[in-house]
Amino acid sequence: MKLVLLTPGTGSYYCGVCMRDNALARRWIQMGHDAVMLPMYLPLTLDEEPVQSGTDVFFGGVAVYLQQKLAWFRTAPEWVDRILNHPALLRWAGRLGGMTGGTLVGELTYSMLQGRAGNQARELDKLIDWMRADGKPDAVWLSTALLAGLAAPIREALGVPVLCSLQGEDDFLDHLAPPWRDRCWEMLARQVSDIPCLVAPSRYFAELMRTRLGLRQNQIRVVPNGIALEDYASRSVPAQEPPTVGYLARLVEGKGLGLLVDAFMILKKRGRVPGVRLRCAGAMTDRDAVYVESLRKRLEESGYGGGAEFLPNLGREEKVEFLMGLTVFSVPAVYSEAFGLYVLEALAAGVPVVQPRHAAFPEVVEATGGGRLFEAGNAESLAVALEELLLDRAEARRLGAAGRDAVFAKYGMEHLASACLDLTREMIDLHGGRS
Repeated sequence: MKLVLLTPGTGSYYCGVCMRDNALARRWIQMGHDAVMLPMYLPLTLDEEPVQSGTDVFFGGVAVYLQQKLAWFRTAPEWVDRILNHPALLRWAGRLGGMTGGTLVGELTYSMLQGRAGNQARELDKLIDWMRADGKPDAVWLSTALLAGLAAPIREALGVPVLCSLQGEDDFLDHLAPPWRDRCWEMLARQVSDIPCLVAPSRYFAELMRTRLGLRQNQIRVVPNGIALEDYASRSVPAQEPPTVGYLARLVEGKGLGLLVDAFMILKKRGRVPGVRLRCAGAMTDRDAVYVESLRKRLEESGYGGGAEFLPNLGREEKVEFLMGLTVFSVPAVYSEAFGLYVLEALAAGVPVVQPRHAAFPEVVEATGGGRLFEAGNAESLAVALEELLLDRAEARRLGAAGRDAVFAKYGMEHLASACLDLTREMIDLHGGRS
């Protein structure tokens, strides 16, 4: 089959969904299919080689912004678009990630969800023309429902099914400024109503989005996330000394980084785990660095700064080495996490996890048998759960080994790729077998 996967890029920092989609496209290619991953808005920033090099960015972020603000850019000459979509300009724009908010983000999101009726209709035509010229695909995958405005125009123009992943859209939409929050939810519900297959990574998120979007019972399928395991398979799990608590996710408040720092300070005050360290790694933008610096300051003022370390933007090999050096892992996210790929990454390294008892985490921890749960949002509860595993190394090793076995058995990229291919074939048959 020929498959096109549309994935928003970040331009400047690692994104878990981008890396998952890249690994998914690579696996499809290894399975003998023609898979193309097209970046949207900004270039992809990956910790491994992209499946395609030099691929154009569609709906370039600078052009999309200007088309929203100024009508002239919606019909500007092609040479203007070439300038606006220059990779260097897009990467510069990516460094401003998170600096433009409020009303503009809401307006842009609503316009994109409108599809052909939005201010970026010209970009949609260019995307469809490219797909025609490259050879019509058998199916198109949208990496997020925030691209749902593209589904009907692509389906109508090319006569192929469009499938859509669900990946934390609720948190993004709920943080939009009014009145755009409600308008975008309403438009999203309208646009996904005739997408026959939306794929959620957990039962928790499937039910949440089914309720919020008013979807049919059979419209959402649950396919757990997967990760590429090649870098983990050849490594044995080392002994972790000194005792180390680790974190691997974007270095932001919403992922619970501040809560983990609080729990670490509680551990230090209790003094039952001598020499315990905190090591936090993950994607960090210039804006995120301000938050991280505030956490460093708190740690220094408390007298515990020497035991904590922040390691932004690690490459893939560095990331695996980082995980292998941990005793216990936690990303105590405070929002409704749809899955948490970082849990699989930690478990693949044989490191037990301590996660909040909310969102998708109870489901993932139960399925893998690789960790413990704590009371969500409670630093004391988190500290106690971490301390128990830091003091009982045999139990920590048992949980880590169980989690590692489960990830290798059920959460490798081959499982995700095969499940998505089965759904694709089903939707092609439902669509009339056209390809």
